[in-house]
Amino acid sequence: MAPPSSTQFVDAALSCNSHFALSYTDPDKKWLIRDHLLSLLQEFPSFKPSTDIFIHDDGTTVNLLNASGSLQVSRAPRPVPLTIWLHQNYPFSAPIVLLSLDPFNPVLPSHPFVDPSGTITSPYLETWCYPRCNLSEFAHNLTLLFSHHYPFFSPSGSIFSSGTHPSFMSKMEAIDGLAGALHHDMVALQSEVEGEIEGLSALQAELLKRNDITTSMLLGLEYESMSLKTIVRETAEEADMLLNWLRANNLNSVHEVEEAFEAADEKSKLLLHHSAKDLAIDDVIYALDKALEEGVVTYREYIRQVRVLATEQFFHRANVIKIKELRHLT
Repeated sequence: MAPPSSTQFVDAALSCNSHFALSYTDPDKKWLIRDHLLSLLQEFPSFKPSTDIFIHDDGTTVNLLNASGSLQVSRAPRPVPLTIWLHQNYPFSAPIVLLSLDPFNPVLPSHPFVDPSGTITSPYLETWCYPRCNLSEFAHNLTLLFSHHYPFFSPSGSIFSSGTHPSFMSKMEAIDGLAGALHHDMVALQSEVEGEIEGLSALQAELLKRNDITTSMLLGLEYESMSLKTIVRETAEEADMLLNWLRANNLNSVHEVEEAFEAADEKSKLLLHHSAKDLAIDDVIYALDKALEEGVVTYREYIRQVRVLATEQFFHRANVIKIKELRHLT
């Protein structure tokens, strides 16, 4: 039997005139709670009953019975301390089980049955159904569960091997083992998927960067294409104007054309000379650009020639500016 003090405490807490004001209202449920809780205390003497305020995840506050103690786990370096809270709808709702956390003995990361907050889940709790389930049987199941999946760091390993052939396992043991194996497979798969997602995210960032560069290049090429089309159109218009002028003046030979553009004075002659030189150098530099692209000239030779031509072109352009200024003054 449960210790007299524990029995008296449970009876006093569940009595109709109790000052504990517990959240259990159904008298029939109270008898079931008493019976299950005293059976647990009898089979696991380390557990002691108590009452306290419990806050559910939705913020609901209730006053519940609980039993705190430690489960002796085979081959474990120390017992597993926990608290079993009896839900206000017990036994039709599963108990709430919390591992007693210790900062000096943290819970194993990615444990299949204990989350970082210390909340314990198991196939037994998830499939809880009265009258098939009760506190004593659950505590025995949890002891066996932790013997295979110890929740704390252990020198001998975090997960113990059951050493039991599947044919000798109970149905619940097989379900627990399968749940643990599935959990570890899911953790490994999640880690692999997260690695792939990280790699794909990096690839996406690189592709976006390349897309920006490509878009910028396309915009530049589109602008250059529009500029070239404008130049071609203007050049065609100028060529048409020149042909019309030649036809209007009946100029057929090269000599006649040159005479038609004879400078009126010495300054105009110099202006035509330097302007022609300037344009001619532009043509030469353009030809050098094409030659460099096609590999006809080396980069060193290209730079040397462009420097010489640029110096000469600067000289001709300066003279054109100077002549225009002189003509403006006169």
